[in-house]
Amino acid sequence: MDSENNRKISVQASLREWWKNQRTHHGAAAAFIHIFRESWQFLRESTPEQRRRRYGDVEYDWDHGVNTTSATVSWHDRLLGVLHSPYQPTEPALFHAMLAALPIDFSKFTFIDLGSGKGRTLLMASDYPFQRIVGIELLPELNRTACENLTNYRNPSQTCFRLESICADARDFEFPAGPIVLYLFNPLPESGLIEVIRNLEKSFRDCPRSIFVLYHTPLLEHVLAHSTMLKKIAGTHQYSVFSTAQ
Repeated sequence: MDSENNRKISVQASLREWWKNQRTHHGAAAAFIHIFRESWQFLRESTPEQRRRRYGDVEYDWDHGVNTTSATVSWHDRLLGVLHSPYQPTEPALFHAMLAALPIDFSKFTFIDLGSGKGRTLLMASDYPFQRIVGIELLPELNRTACENLTNYRNPSQTCFRLESICADARDFEFPAGPIVLYLFNPLPESGLIEVIRNLEKSFRDCPRSIFVLYHTPLLEHVLAHSTMLKKIAGTHQYSVFSTAQ
């Protein structure tokens, strides 16, 4: 279901928020250097050659008749990605390896992807008998594409059919009361991830239950490691798995 609230995410407002956050945590000089580097990288990634290279992730789309490639993301949403979190679909083999590391009965859990983009991870999660699958995506255009993908997806191995993509800020998301598998692929800057983990801790205190966090490319793993609720139980150089101590 599309719960998009028709708001427009502007580059100007995002840049102001990004600058304020960077200046507060790292200082004005470091923030200026960082935005210069990110702007240069954005320009490099905008060349025709780089766009062709982004089509390297399209095999999944061909197999399932969907649009989850990063190559078709508009320049506007790619620029917003510089200020929030760039869209990058998860590689299927790695995703299934992460799910294999979970010692759970999937049918008792809700799968949640914060920063779900075009919804590829939601589709791959539907190969498992989760009770429910939910994606939270900030950018309206990516969320619209995700909703279309959820409708168009066809796979004989699909076992969960309760899927939805919600257009919302992950920092405002209220976690459901039941057992959770939370998927993260660096959807937020450090300050935003701290807010999410704080919300998750509050949800756990209000309703103690099994929660597993799958963290793809854990650049900010220290945020989870500082949580008194979560303990790391598995991982490789590509991902980490955290769990509530039960």
